Amino acid sequence: MLGVWLLLWGSVALGGRADTAFLHRAHDSSGHCTYSFTVASPLEAACPEVAGDVPELRAELAALAARLSRLESRERGVGGSGPRGAELGGARDPQQSVSGAGSLSADHRCALLQWEGVPGSRPKHRHFGGQRPGTEAPEGGRSRQGSEGAALVPAHAVPDPAAAPRWEPQPLAYQELQSERTEVPVSRLLEETALGRPGKEDSAGCGQLVWVGEPVVFGRADSIAGKYGVWMKDPEPVPPFTRDNTWRVDTVGTEVRQLFQYEEAEQLARGYPAKVHILPRPLESTGAVIYRGGLFFQPRRSRSVARYDLRGETITAEREIPGAGYHGQYPYSWGGYTDIDLAVDETGLWVIYSTEKARGAIVLSKLDPETLEIRRTWETNIRKRGVANSFLICGTLYTVSSYSAPNATINFAYDTATGTSRALSIPFENRFRYLSMLDYNPAERQLFAWDSFNMVTYPVRLSRA
Repeated sequence: MLGVWLLLWGSVALGGRADTAFLHRAHDSSGHCTYSFTVASPLEAACPEVAGDVPELRAELAALAARLSRLESRERGVGGSGPRGAELGGARDPQQSVSGAGSLSADHRCALLQWEGVPGSRPKHRHFGGQRPGTEAPEGGRSRQGSEGAALVPAHAVPDPAAAPRWEPQPLAYQELQSERTEVPVSRLLEETALGRPGKEDSAGCGQLVWVGEPVVFGRADSIAGKYGVWMKDPEPVPPFTRDNTWRVDTVGTEVRQLFQYEEAEQLARGYPAKVHILPRPLESTGAVIYRGGLFFQPRRSRSVARYDLRGETITAEREIPGAGYHGQYPYSWGGYTDIDLAVDETGLWVIYSTEKARGAIVLSKLDPETLEIRRTWETNIRKRGVANSFLICGTLYTVSSYSAPNATINFAYDTATGTSRALSIPFENRFRYLSMLDYNPAERQLFAWDSFNMVTYPVRLSRA
């Protein structure tokens, strides 16, 4: 049996249709008939090269499949000279004109546009443009795909089992066209890029921040008092509290004193606190944190930091931060009296602020969690009003570029070990367009954030340099 080789070459234009195709015939060195289709393309650069172009490629292949079906039907309708054309008993017309394809001679002893199996191949279904086996093809249903090993067979033709090709274990002797499309989340694509994973992942211990995932919503405030707020878990709890305990403060108002306690994050989502603590002094803004059994916060209209003991329900320590701006002097770019911001990382308790001496640049101080004594201070070159928020991981300060832009970035890092800063561009999503609180929890290895009434978390990835 003569095999028929079908070669599709040329270019397929993106966004266009391959309505003009040219058929060329020739004999190869082994005496086989070769049919070649050329499809014009406006520009070579328009050829699809990436997975995102697959839908357009499938559309073009569907158009070609329809054209192949028409050509096959016309050839067999006039009793084509191929083996199966003769079986159908059609008339032998010496020349049959096909639009755009030249003239097809009936004297050629080849089966026109018929996929023939070669000895040794296993039958496989191949369909173009989403056409399923056993369904009607375009152009009025002139062709049908049926059982394995058959393709592009006219609907009126009944194949002879004796004439069917035999499939024996030998290498495939023709090229099959196949396109596939796979959808993956954007976050996974970013995670797998070289920028997102520059080094070996550090699954335990400290490292550099290299990736922030998509936000996950845990709860939503149900009143205007919760447009801004802070929610927390203790990375190093003391009995009777555990890491499952969750805490929340709605910070809109002049007398913010309520600290809501939840047994777990799921209870937070339902909105039913297990207990409500009334603070002896109102707190200011969204800079509070929970650490080692205490709530650390900035009392309203002061440059001090206080520790509220969760078991004794009293303030056990309070200390002024020398020169720290407060009540709107050096806030983050979103405002909200965020002059003094507390943070916790793997190394302990921090306070983030600015002073007149630093001229608005961020100042970092490491605090003793029991006495609130300042152990050491660093002055950075990052302007506090120029960033939306900040947090610490493994002794490195990270800042966020915008509190409202949907596609913000982690844009700066200051390493307290070396006293140097560097620019970054790690994608960060503000899903609800108003980020008023952002803290890192080293036990959860997540960022906790408050984004316009919504309490969300972000997974992070750290790598060694």
